[in-house]
Amino acid sequence: MAEVVVVDAKEDAGALVADEIVRLIARRPDAVLGLATGSTPTPVYEALRPRLAGVDVSRVRGFALDEYVGLDPAHPESYRSVIAREVIVPLGLDPDRVRVPDGSLAGIADAGEQYERDIDAAGGIDLQILGIGTDGHIGFNEPGSSFASRTRVKTLTAQTRRDNARFFASIDDVPRHCITQGLGTIARARHLVLLAFGAQKADAVAAALEGPVTAMLPASAVQLHPHVTVVVDEAAASRLRLLDYYRDTWADKPDWQGL
Repeated sequence: MAEVVVVDAKEDAGALVADEIVRLIARRPDAVLGLATGSTPTPVYEALRPRLAGVDVSRVRGFALDEYVGLDPAHPESYRSVIAREVIVPLGLDPDRVRVPDGSLAGIADAGEQYERDIDAAGGIDLQILGIGTDGHIGFNEPGSSFASRTRVKTLTAQTRRDNARFFASIDDVPRHCITQGLGTIARARHLVLLAFGAQKADAVAAALEGPVTAMLPASAVQLHPHVTVVVDEAAASRLRLLDYYRDTWADKPDWQGL
């Protein structure tokens, strides 16, 4: 069972997860972080900025979850640009040690396998940050994705393109394809941290954590992982049947255990 932590606001979630990442870097200066994009992980990256001031992060490595296919890397909404703007520069990471899947058309046939090799060469991901889509996707693993899937090209659903249209001038500008870490790739990370905020995520969160494990709801794969922390606000937690139990478990957890 995943550990579920309910917070009052997304800023509290950001602080909680940022503290765990700082502890990880203190234990392992060459820690490998799995980096999500979108609005959900933003509070974590914002909370990390003051916490990493004065911390040597020169050896920290990172791997983005996904990238659009065929979008110019210089486009402000390419995930290469987003990671540089929201993570690498403000946190002072070495850009040569942070990877994003190659979404260029020229090398797309081999980009997935190359990304898998890069992750393996780094020793695997220590802590993977995840969001969850309203249809239960994680990364760009849309409903129907195999739990054994590796980094590969996927076609985005209409729902995902509608959800992401807010970052573009119109939905017509949202790419139709992506390259994403697979559910099998994500499952190999040693610690998964899933974040969700807002009532629009409540059904997906409840289904992922308390419903059947099914490829039709990719985030339900977290039920099969040995170390999962789910951090949600009150609205996103509102449909959880075991909510009182999660609250009691977190309240009684020793501080020394961390997340």
